[in-house]
Amino acid sequence: MTTTKDVLAMLSELVTLTALAEGSKQSFKVRAYENAGLGLESDGRDITTLSLTELVAIDGVGKATASKVLELVETGKVEKLETLRAEFPPEFVELSRIPGLGPKTLMLVRSQLGIENVEQLRQAISDEQLRHLPGLGATSEAKISKAIERLGMTGKDRRTPIADALPLAERLVDDLRTLPETVDAQFCGSVRRMSETIGDIDITVSSDDPAAVMAFVVGHNEVSELVVSGATKTSFLTAQGLQVDVRVVAPDQFGAATLYFTGSKTHNIALRQRAIDKQMLLNEYGLMDASNEDIEPAHRPVIASRTETEIYAALDMEFVPAPMRESTGEVEAAGGSGLPRLVQRSDIKGDLHYHTDRSGDGRSTVAEMAAVAAAQGYEYLAITDHGVDLAINGSTAEEMLEHRERIAEVALDHADMTILWGCELNIGPDGGLDYDDDFRALFDYTVASVHSHFDQTVAKQTDRLVAAIADPTVNSIGHLTGRYIGRRPGIEIDYDAVIDALVEFDVALEINGALQRLDAASDVVRKAVNKEVKLVINTDSHHTSELGRMEYGVLTAQRGWAPRDLVINTWDRDSFLTWSQQRAQ
Repeated sequence: MTTTKDVLAMLSELVTLTALAEGSKQSFKVRAYENAGLGLESDGRDITTLSLTELVAIDGVGKATASKVLELVETGKVEKLETLRAEFPPEFVELSRIPGLGPKTLMLVRSQLGIENVEQLRQAISDEQLRHLPGLGATSEAKISKAIERLGMTGKDRRTPIADALPLAERLVDDLRTLPETVDAQFCGSVRRMSETIGDIDITVSSDDPAAVMAFVVGHNEVSELVVSGATKTSFLTAQGLQVDVRVVAPDQFGAATLYFTGSKTHNIALRQRAIDKQMLLNEYGLMDASNEDIEPAHRPVIASRTETEIYAALDMEFVPAPMRESTGEVEAAGGSGLPRLVQRSDIKGDLHYHTDRSGDGRSTVAEMAAVAAAQGYEYLAITDHGVDLAINGSTAEEMLEHRERIAEVALDHADMTILWGCELNIGPDGGLDYDDDFRALFDYTVASVHSHFDQTVAKQTDRLVAAIADPTVNSIGHLTGRYIGRRPGIEIDYDAVIDALVEFDVALEINGALQRLDAASDVVRKAVNKEVKLVINTDSHHTSELGRMEYGVLTAQRGWAPRDLVINTWDRDSFLTWSQQRAQ
């Protein structure tokens, strides 16, 4: 069964592979697939039910792309995609994550040096072969080498960025839940804990008919190669080389299995020890009474197993959200003094990093972006299009003033939501910001972010951020390091110094919900929470389809133990506006 999410995933993969085939991310075909994906995602209908005529009528969808959509729906495969997968296997595609290896350069090193994977690339760098290729040189060679190290691409056990793994896990679980034989399904492991990179995907399914579930999994269109095909467990590799393990358990064991396979290993060890201390035994089948040593383990009475909540309660603990399960004090807190009142998605009252087509990389109008924000029930919204100093994507002061008028017009249609005229200011190499001081002071709200000069020293990067934080026109710092997980290392900074500056100048630290960013990272969020830094969870949306990022931002905040009250966009409108206006005074 093909779903709309499967169609969008197909187009996304076509974008990646076509960029390699065309030698450019900006080729006509690449842009066509990108635009089609945006149009289909925005349409709102079940794409798989539409005819060729209906598909072509959607903005951005051409006949060739529409035909591929129908081909996927009808056959479960797309011939063009299969051809590209054969030409560009996962190990080669992985190289495209490395900064400095764009499609054109990547095809050059393949044709000239026969490089197909990271190991071969590292050897070529060691042999100083890259520097002799056109357009490269010793400096580029050194930067590529450093990027490989910082991206963690040197070990044998490769990990997949969460931006690639989580959408797949969500699609698979959604598909499994459509089966009439499925009672429930849940992805587990590091992807559920919101780890930044993923080893493989674990999924548990509760069902009384494991044969039907396994048959469905074996026939799924994501299966590229079967690794294990058994009565209750199937493991397979996707076309991208990611392993997926699907296990079927009885409905009354679902909670125990999901708890066990979610981990982390150290969290599970701590839970098992707590169970032992209470004369119980915990494993993937349930929490059992172990007080009578004469009873065989297989026959011990089950205390709890159906849900995770029941198991935690039987251990005299609060429920521990999956992102917190890293054995960093959560077991002791949940069974003792109590967990913090963590921020929840339902607490969010506004989005304060939000783009429209006024930004060069924005793809939806002010009216469209405001409408979807209002549909979320938001009380306030800051439209923060790029400042003038960001090449291509920025706006001049005159353009920003015109933009303010347009925002004011749209605001008239949303009486229940305060729409702020804001800006994403670009932090220059020395901490300078867009526009002059007086003009910046006109904005209702600003987020300041790093978009360039990633190779400065730790001291310079730290000074740069502290200078921006100290500026009275800055309300928050966006995507702190500027990283793209698994694709671009962020800047290296002295986190303690930056956090101290955020406290001193009462500036909020953003948790950016874009899966490729999740920046500030959860460990940095934990440091900030310990210093009571104000936080803000944003989507950094550039299109109406991206508001779902808020959920990922909230989960990252939970992973960093962020309490609701520290998150400024959980505050009511009056409290938030009072704080943001005081900052500028």
